[in-house]
Amino acid sequence: MGAFLTAYTLILSPLVYISLWLLLQIYGWRLRSVNEAKRAEILEHLGHNREEKKRLVGFFHPYCNAGGGGERVLWTAIAAMQRTDPDVVSVVYSGDNDVRKENIIDKVKARFDIALDPTLLHFVFLDTRYYVEDSTWPRFTLVGQSIGSMFLAWEAMSKLIPDLYIDTMGYAFTFHVVSLLGRIPVGAYVHYPTISTDMLARIKSRKQWHTNTSAISSSAILSQGKLLYYRTFMYFYAFSLRTASFLMVNSSWTKDHVDAILKRSDPILDSVILLPLLLFTTSFNTNGAPEGARIVYPPCDTREIAAFPLEGRKRVILSVAQFRPEKDHAAQLHAFQLLLKEHPEYKSQSTNDVKLVLVGGSRNAGDESRVESLRKLAVELGIHEHVEFVVNAPYPTVLKWLSSASIGLSTMVDEHFGINVVEFMAAGVIPVAHASGGPLKDIIIPFNGERTGYHAATPEEFAGALQTALTLDSEEELTLRMRTRTWAVQRFSEEEFEKGWNASGWRTWLPQ
Repeated sequence: MGAFLTAYTLILSPLVYISLWLLLQIYGWRLRSVNEAKRAEILEHLGHNREEKKRLVGFFHPYCNAGGGGERVLWTAIAAMQRTDPDVVSVVYSGDNDVRKENIIDKVKARFDIALDPTLLHFVFLDTRYYVEDSTWPRFTLVGQSIGSMFLAWEAMSKLIPDLYIDTMGYAFTFHVVSLLGRIPVGAYVHYPTISTDMLARIKSRKQWHTNTSAISSSAILSQGKLLYYRTFMYFYAFSLRTASFLMVNSSWTKDHVDAILKRSDPILDSVILLPLLLFTTSFNTNGAPEGARIVYPPCDTREIAAFPLEGRKRVILSVAQFRPEKDHAAQLHAFQLLLKEHPEYKSQSTNDVKLVLVGGSRNAGDESRVESLRKLAVELGIHEHVEFVVNAPYPTVLKWLSSASIGLSTMVDEHFGINVVEFMAAGVIPVAHASGGPLKDIIIPFNGERTGYHAATPEEFAGALQTALTLDSEEELTLRMRTRTWAVQRFSEEEFEKGWNASGWRTWLPQ
């Protein structure tokens, strides 16, 4: 009986895969057969006649109305394409179906000062965005959100198939759905890898982290289980990235990790997983895997903040970051406490007093609880009278702090880029950031052989770097502010981003 069941399973499994493959082929053909009519209707609605040979570039960005750094990348890219390629209509797949197209365009103008041509922009609003939200997947979040993104991509392709698909939010698992159903090239702008070799290393070493709780790190069995989970997930993530025709990344740190993932192999998982996937490979990899990722630094709003005066700054240490766990605001409080302990004169209510201001967004109840815990920590450390929290401040308020602060503080470990650090520098705020990720490799690096800021790794090192910045003589301080601003404006402007975007090769994947 056991031998019969084994033989039956061996026969049934290929039949299941083949049947599934055939059904997907038929379904994809059906979607493509009705797509021309959908395209014509959309182009007519935008005011284009049938004789105009418009090509559609789809941007998968379910949270396009969020107003963050990732959205700045999206809208800057679309605005650049509208100027250089008027024969291209940008299609944004968005889950913001509670707002109108006009409202989104107005917000982009108000938030980023980016003007968009509505005749070259179309929105496909998605109804199943909840599939990729954290709250939907309280357990096994990485896998849950990845599977959820595939359902979201299926909804997107069922509504409209573009000529080229570009993911700008980090949903690599959607590549399979788009390639299989749409038969079109796919590309991506990667802000940070969904999983990295660093994450695997922390699990393997059983290091406690915000992605590795003490309950898991203290257990050898649970750590091994999570390591297997992460290894398996990375295997599929690498398989997804290889589906892309081109990949852009926002920093050297992200490029190193993405390139490592693209080259990564796992013989054990190959033997277990690869054979069933080979049936689908001809569908998934029609475009050839990318050899590596291209760095395109994200655009930063350097125009307005670069006009702030460099002199007359207040003795304010400024942090600008969402109140997320990985930003590690607690480390900022501990470093500031050490600074005040070693230099009690900074506590005096005089021109010599120093203040720490934490400006950041609170997205949900979890963030609100985190802010309250940070307030309590400031009290426990005895520094609350010198710490100010500015939560969910409007953009003009953020600009006000950037124009008056003296030092910028960022303590996130392995920050993939660090747009807040760039904003510090462009505003003339001396940056002190963690010695890792983008701030170490791309941003706070020598300009013309001279320093542009400070790095640190421990609370003691941060306190020391803050003290160094606070005690610069006036001439050296002004020179450093000017140098950091010049570097930030030259390296991370919108113009530099557009050059990198246009050089990425996305046009070569459009139909001629």
